[in-house]
Amino acid sequence: MAVLDRFRLDGKVAIVTGASSGLGVAFATALAEAGADVSLGARRLDRLEETRQVVESLGRRAITVATDVADPEQCGRLVEETLDRLGRVDVLVNNAGVGTAVPASRETPAEFRQVLDVNLMGSYWMAQACARVMRPGSSIVNVGSVLGSTTAGLPQAAYCASKAAIIGLTRDLAQQWTGRKGIRVNAVAPGFFPTEMTMAYPHGYLEAVVEQRVPAGRPGDLEECAAAVLFLASEAASYVTGILLPVDGGLLTT
Repeated sequence: MAVLDRFRLDGKVAIVTGASSGLGVAFATALAEAGADVSLGARRLDRLEETRQVVESLGRRAITVATDVADPEQCGRLVEETLDRLGRVDVLVNNAGVGTAVPASRETPAEFRQVLDVNLMGSYWMAQACARVMRPGSSIVNVGSVLGSTTAGLPQAAYCASKAAIIGLTRDLAQQWTGRKGIRVNAVAPGFFPTEMTMAYPHGYLEAVVEQRVPAGRPGDLEECAAAVLFLASEAASYVTGILLPVDGGLLTT
């Protein structure tokens, strides 16, 4: 197989959660460009339809399934719908996530649990449901964050805790499933990208962090993170499992 062919996903089916905006749309688009059919999950079904149109414009099949990943039954239904309508599951991109910026002294149990239920538990329920039906050679890509390894000035205890937990979850699932099931499990750690979450930051915050902490001197482009996800999802990363791949313009080096 030629090197560039290893990045192809022809004949494969990918599930992308949180596919209604931002990085999720970019991930779905990149996987479709590489040849995969894509199953799109998120809570906002109307926004998923927009992503479906993008995937289909690239000549690939796409389905949409309203999914709250905090609910294990809805995760199972997304996988079942994918099998029924697209025939298989080869790639999972665990992208669905929420964030808060609440001071730790005021954060309520419900607020803290909501973030962990989506970011951590949702990733686990989706991985669990997919691993039950994936064939050897499949790939799971968890979407963590640089804030799982560092802090950046905002009060984000729940978010940082959930993304730090993704690192441990990724390593353990890789250890359990790579040898026994032939399923690779990796994670990306995006830095700062133009998403709904970063648009909600206080005025001037993003610019200040980029200036002080990011050697590349700019936020990332969505396609730059999508390329890293495609690498981990494809045969180009066939000997890569259990890693955290920062896509952060060098932020974690500072």
